[in-house]
Amino acid sequence: MERNVDLVLGNEAIGLALVEQESRIVTGYPGTPSSEILASVNKYKVWLDRQVYTEWSTNEKVAFEVALAAAWTGVRAAVSMKQVGLNVAADPLFSAAYTGVKGGFLLISADDPGPYSSQTEQDSRLIALAAKVPVLDPSTPLEAYQMVAEGFLLSEKYGLPIMLRPTTRLCHALQSMALERKMKGASQTQRVRFKKDPARWSATPKYRHLLHKELNAKLIELALEFTTSSMNSVLHPDSSDKVGIIASGVAALTAVQALDQMDVNVPVLKLGTPFPLPAGLVREFLDRVEMAVVIEEPDACIELQISDRNKVKGKLDGTVPSAGELTPEIVFSVLSRVFTQAGLSVPESPEDEELTAFVKALPLPARKPRLCPGCGHRSAFFAMKRTFGPQAIYPGDIGCYTLGTNLRAVDTLVDMGASISMAHGFFQTNRVLGNKQPVIATIGDSTFLHSGIPPLINAVHTGARFVLVILDNHTTAMTGFQPTAANDMLADGSDAAHRVSLVELARACGAKFVVETDPYENKTFSEVLKKAYEHSQSDEGGVAVVIANRPCVLYDPEPLRENPLPVIITEECDGCRYCLEAFECPALVLSSDRSRVDVNHAVCVDCGQCIDACYKGFIVPELSDLRTDIMSKEKIEV
Repeated sequence: MERNVDLVLGNEAIGLALVEQESRIVTGYPGTPSSEILASVNKYKVWLDRQVYTEWSTNEKVAFEVALAAAWTGVRAAVSMKQVGLNVAADPLFSAAYTGVKGGFLLISADDPGPYSSQTEQDSRLIALAAKVPVLDPSTPLEAYQMVAEGFLLSEKYGLPIMLRPTTRLCHALQSMALERKMKGASQTQRVRFKKDPARWSATPKYRHLLHKELNAKLIELALEFTTSSMNSVLHPDSSDKVGIIASGVAALTAVQALDQMDVNVPVLKLGTPFPLPAGLVREFLDRVEMAVVIEEPDACIELQISDRNKVKGKLDGTVPSAGELTPEIVFSVLSRVFTQAGLSVPESPEDEELTAFVKALPLPARKPRLCPGCGHRSAFFAMKRTFGPQAIYPGDIGCYTLGTNLRAVDTLVDMGASISMAHGFFQTNRVLGNKQPVIATIGDSTFLHSGIPPLINAVHTGARFVLVILDNHTTAMTGFQPTAANDMLADGSDAAHRVSLVELARACGAKFVVETDPYENKTFSEVLKKAYEHSQSDEGGVAVVIANRPCVLYDPEPLRENPLPVIITEECDGCRYCLEAFECPALVLSSDRSRVDVNHAVCVDCGQCIDACYKGFIVPELSDLRTDIMSKEKIEV
């Protein structure tokens, strides 16, 4: 064994542990804060020379089922996703709890308290509680690393899938860890074959009832084992018994930090196994304190499982906020109130009021998230808005193109693939009511492959009439450029067996009008949008699909490097701000005296798309041999 000290990201620690613990199949779907886990498996499997199959699946349900098949065969497998992705995988999750597994099976669901990059801040532990799947809740990258090994052992011992639930702060935290590295080429899991067992793997409802009983018995055993598990511990056991803290995950560390700042010494029951709850350990802790406050995020999972809550304060009685991340300031404030009520002396908040007031007084402009300079989505949205106007309904979807809200070209946002279903619903509602509003839906290439195909089939089959714009930027851009089924490579960079065509898929779904075009070709793209709408409203029409094909500028800058179109803004610019509001490119900025718009060449990528954004003709191509003419009032046609 070789021992090194490394500075490791939380997701990297999980990825390294998955490789070291002899995982053979690791799948996932990218989503912040989980995305780096699979990327780290790809990194460490090469470094340690291990045979691990990795896959960015088309969605979380597919990813779960691919990994589950491996676990049913008898090898160790894992699947990673974010908390809203767990909704997509919920169906096989509930079944897998009943059927169980042969090889160790880890479900890694990364929660996003806040939420910082999600449409909800739901608690994966509550889904696990409903599905009756045991949960491990790490507080640090090192604990996450260690819990991967513990999780596989528990999974194999009880024949159950095990959830590992990191959160954003852990996933993206760095920790210096002394790790014992297994030598390269360590022995792999012995060769096994899938053993048929219809009563378990394809159980009928009668057998599912029996499997449910088995599952309940296993959870009782696990709860007893968790009572003495090293993943649970009592900190400051000999301190004051007036108040105790029960905490898990990152929130446990935040509570300990608050105690250090307060210089207050109270016992802390730190739970790494929130479900099934080690009830005996919790009862013993509650018996020794006069009052206990439960610190957990984002929802009440531990608190809900405590049968007698007479001594317990937490989210359910309003003591702890029921929404949002439990930041150090919030936890300090909560504990300060609880301790004061209990008669304990606490200091004032360490918050520097003078510094806070100074920061608030700084003239710092608030900048909302925006699409990158040169993003083809911006050009597509601008053309859509100009073609169909503000009265049209624009259902949107999940991805960086959600920022089309800024351009007033995204009106709704629900979940992956919902733009198509919502467009269908809006059309049918308008049809019933006699409304004539155009409906123009947008969805990304990765999202379309994830969950856009079934709703498109449904819309075509039922005769819906709307325009669907598939924004194809050739990658899963928002989460780190992971490949999709429409790319020619796999998760580890190897060649894909086959590249799926979005055009062929749309046609296979039944769409008769399918046109692929470049949103950078402004005039052509607008004409295609008009023809698409005309088709959707014609006697023989239906859903019209337009594929806006332009690679992400950050992912593939070559098209712009080969054909740059730098611009200048003429002296006639009167600072009307139309281009700033309607086109919203970060490279266009208001001058310091607010009299005109300038180009910020530090971020401009020379795409030339803003030329079309100035209806007065003041943004023009920069042609060195025609600079004098450009600076005149003459408008140059492009």
